[in-house]
Amino acid sequence: MNKLPAIIILGSSALPTARRIQTLYPGSSVLGLRERVEGADRYYANFGDTLRALYRTNTPIIALCAAGIVIRSLATLLGEKGSEPPVLAVAEDASAVVPLLGGLGGVNRMARDLAAALDTHAAITTSGELRFGTCLLDPPPGYQLADLQQGKRFVSDLLSGEAVRVEGGAPWLEAAQLPLDDAAQRVIHVDPCARAQRDDELLIHPKQVMALIVQADTQLAEEIADAMHQANLAVPALACLVAQTDLMAEPLLHEAAAALEVPVRFIEDITGLPAALYRSATVQLLLADRPVDPREIGQPRGQLTVIGLGPGAADMLIPAARQALDEAEDLLGYETYVTMAGPFRNDQAIHCTDNREEMQRARHAFELAASGRRVVVISSGDPGVFAMAAAVLEALHESSDPRWQAVDLEILPGISAALAAAAKAGAPLGHDFCLLSLSDNLKPWAVIEKRLYHAAAADLVMAFYNPISRARPWQLGQALDLVREQRSSDTLVVLGRDIGRPAEKLTVTTLGELKPEQVDMRTLVIIGSSQTCRFDKKGGDEWVYTPRWYPAE
Repeated sequence: MNKLPAIIILGSSALPTARRIQTLYPGSSVLGLRERVEGADRYYANFGDTLRALYRTNTPIIALCAAGIVIRSLATLLGEKGSEPPVLAVAEDASAVVPLLGGLGGVNRMARDLAAALDTHAAITTSGELRFGTCLLDPPPGYQLADLQQGKRFVSDLLSGEAVRVEGGAPWLEAAQLPLDDAAQRVIHVDPCARAQRDDELLIHPKQVMALIVQADTQLAEEIADAMHQANLAVPALACLVAQTDLMAEPLLHEAAAALEVPVRFIEDITGLPAALYRSATVQLLLADRPVDPREIGQPRGQLTVIGLGPGAADMLIPAARQALDEAEDLLGYETYVTMAGPFRNDQAIHCTDNREEMQRARHAFELAASGRRVVVISSGDPGVFAMAAAVLEALHESSDPRWQAVDLEILPGISAALAAAAKAGAPLGHDFCLLSLSDNLKPWAVIEKRLYHAAAADLVMAFYNPISRARPWQLGQALDLVREQRSSDTLVVLGRDIGRPAEKLTVTTLGELKPEQVDMRTLVIIGSSQTCRFDKKGGDEWVYTPRWYPAE
């Protein structure tokens, strides 16, 4: 199981059992049905849609509900056995654990672990596991089955009464109830070496090989596979790629790791590694005396993800941003935005700073990520619109620290306030528009005035961010006076306050009627163009839009 499971509950009565399960999987989240559950880590609106989304991303699912609803929700997605995540149904009173899907993904192992933690029984129905007490087709982490189809035939033979012997180190089989016989024709062979698999053999490869990368090139994955062949080692026995830190940002290295489906670890000093048994110009192969846990070697490449929360509603957060929040080890941001993104797990480190400490926050984020941690910087709206993405890039641009340059930086989009307010009103940004911040904290007011004048003269729809504050009570009034020199008093204006949040309020007025007192820092102001219009909405209120066409002069 490479991913942490999602623990799904439908009602608050299941929460105590969910929390007991959560202790087995530190870092996992409890997902509760919105408006029916209080105290969950995250919330969802539709059970079936949520299960299907988790299943598609290969996320293990522990659902505290009847097995039937889980089966019906996932029925349309069921395909080839072997490509599904573990899916379990658990009684909300912890009286039963039922593995449903993912027999080759460790679901029965999870079921036994859950049953032990909940002091109940796992409803194991798989023939092989019932007979032998282990799933031979699903070896533990650090081992990989050579051929699934051959493995199925092999287990079928054992279930039909054939005896078996074990060659090689397989400690997890010592407690199994296998029909052992030293003279048996059937053999479980555990070996990192490449060999042709016989019909009477179950071949399992321990992941004992590390590939030390000397230099990366476009054929690196193929060269590693060829080196494994030359050294008579099976490619599935490869545990990880290892490289010195000066290759951390090398894309060809990460492409090769993805192609080989192994992690990359980075070290400063290679002297403590096992001796190489194969060397070439690009790679050295190192063979350990037992399966390798990559997490015990050096550090991973650090990740820094900058996300936008959108307007604030959980269902307006893009899935990639939600995943980044769930996987983060460190989260940084202005306290208001960090609180909106939560709640978070106890193992996640929260770093809240004042809203004006953007550069310090960006530098802190890079320092954390450079140490190999998964870091998320949180903005509201879209991180690239008057928000943290520019500060993060500025910090990187001015830095000469090679560790910062090696960080895996990603910027994920969000729904900016202008787009959220516009969608609530209709389509006032339906034609050419511009976004302007009225804050003069980082640019002179004279520049703002110049841009306002030209945008108003160009008849662009304008969206004002940071329109007014206690420290700047006069600027919105001056901005409106300037715009009124170019626009008629009946120009439509949309005010969107806290759009996407519980206290949202949308107001449609005109430039002539608008007063600065109607606006605060949590309000987005949209000034329409000469073509922006409105009409009554059935049931009350009205739609505002700017046509996509513009009259010829």
